[in-house]
Amino acid sequence: MIVKPQLAKLGLFDAKVPRYTSYPTAPHFSNDVGSSLYGDWISGLKPGSSVSLYIHVPFCRRLCWFCACRTQGTQTDNPVIAYVDVLKAELDLLAERLPEGITLSRLHWGGGTPTLLNPDLMRDLAARILDVVPLGPNAEFSVEIDPNEIDEGRLDALAEAGMNRASIGVQDFDDEIQKTIGRIQSYDTTREAVDMIRARGINSLNADILYGLPHQTKTRMTESVQKLLSLSPDRVALYGYAHVPWMAKRQQLIPSDALPTPEERLDLFDTARRLFMWDNYAEIGIDHFATQDDGLTHALKAGRLKRNFQGYTDDQAEVLIGVGASSISRFPQGYAQNAPATSAHTKAIREGRFSTSRGHLFKGQDILRSRLIEALMCDFQIDSAEILRDHDITAAELQRMYQDANSAFDGLLRINKDGLFIPPDARPLTRMIARSFDAYDLSKAGHSSAI
Repeated sequence: MIVKPQLAKLGLFDAKVPRYTSYPTAPHFSNDVGSSLYGDWISGLKPGSSVSLYIHVPFCRRLCWFCACRTQGTQTDNPVIAYVDVLKAELDLLAERLPEGITLSRLHWGGGTPTLLNPDLMRDLAARILDVVPLGPNAEFSVEIDPNEIDEGRLDALAEAGMNRASIGVQDFDDEIQKTIGRIQSYDTTREAVDMIRARGINSLNADILYGLPHQTKTRMTESVQKLLSLSPDRVALYGYAHVPWMAKRQQLIPSDALPTPEERLDLFDTARRLFMWDNYAEIGIDHFATQDDGLTHALKAGRLKRNFQGYTDDQAEVLIGVGASSISRFPQGYAQNAPATSAHTKAIREGRFSTSRGHLFKGQDILRSRLIEALMCDFQIDSAEILRDHDITAAELQRMYQDANSAFDGLLRINKDGLFIPPDARPLTRMIARSFDAYDLSKAGHSSAI
């Protein structure tokens, strides 16, 4: 059994490593990918194929202090109305280039706060999306819902448009913690939102909760998780709070001396993890949990679990198209990211071109290493037979990569003819182990705590 001193010796409590929702990670994107190439990638999609679509709404009524997302506050609907017009224009550009018969396997509205839109805007945007790319068989349409920013009318609009999965952010239910992170959201408000969602026949519910917040203790973590469990979410993302005040200026409002230590963060995570497991949730990758009949659990058991910018997914589409400012798309050829600033994105779209400002063309061993890292992040193991079948690498070269990774972790990993395996006790090190297969210079980008 691996204990804290051994984890400390291996650097878990000091390391800063990527979350690996992509490979290479976004800090390594360059200007090699522009709007013209992005347009070519769209035009080159296989007719009749299935894709995923992400819609980014970068507006909030209030800016939570803990959040490091690129968002902007607004107290009026005017900028939101103007932005939806830009989204529709961007969708029109997509329609001009998409081959015939493309359908959606997943549609996700994220932010920011997508539920900031009034019901008419929601209907208008959804209608335009589905006119350009209709939902395919068994498609999933999910929306991030702020319990403080939702009502009957907006939920009616989303349900009518076809939303069949809702995602709510909880963070923590403790009053003192909520005040410290600038996010006031009572249990009663959250419960009411969940009841309204389910009253419309939307039974699939995701929830996010954070560990590593200021003033968090194991007792407070237990109380918040138990309250969350009373809402019976189908999926839970248990994310570690990333305190990066040099990047997200609003986090300077959060007192650093109230944050738990890295060792305490591990205890908080393990406290929450045990509660989810005791409630018969399946453990999905490094930080997700799902009910036994959820699609993520089925995908895990079938070896089809994937990882993308939204975390873990059972979506099998090879292409993810991001619409809106700062959105990132993934194609078999590489990544493409829209201009992060809303103003720059709007300018490009109004000029009749995509706002693609940077990205990455896959080269060398990118696709191989991407799969190695995804396999570790999803399954805690690498299947040698799969890698040798699908990638240009010899068995001897693959074994050398395994041995190099294992030597960096005091031989804790298991290696045999079938592949490489991370033992359960070593799973807190997974992101660090994945880093062993990353060929890019980590020093060029700041990343979050390994735990």
